[in-house]
Amino acid sequence: MSDTLNRLATLLEERKSADPQTSYVAKLYAKGMDSILKKVGEEAAETIIAAKNGDNKHLIYETADLWFHTLVMLAKANLKPQDILDELAKREGLSGLVEKASRVEKGAK
Repeated sequence: MSDTLNRLATLLEERKSADPQTSYVAKLYAKGMDSILKKVGEEAAETIIAAKNGDNKHLIYETADLWFHTLVMLAKANLKPQDILDELAKREGLSGLVEKASRVEKGAK
């Protein structure tokens, strides 16, 4: 995992005990998962718009916001970026069509 993700994951864990009056992330945690998910949704929409507009600079900025808020969501759920990277590693070399078919067979959507 990149040093940046490690540092950010560590910082997000530390912010769980921070004062919501002085920390944006602590404020998000205090508001709860629904507020965090709303923010992830907003950032996803902004990322889509930036991609649709073909503005790469804006797309990078919005994707960074999306990733950041997604990491906050994961931390709130007591998950680490490495958990996601491990899942991606499991899928490496597996056809997306085969992987999707296996989920349907197992009853997942």
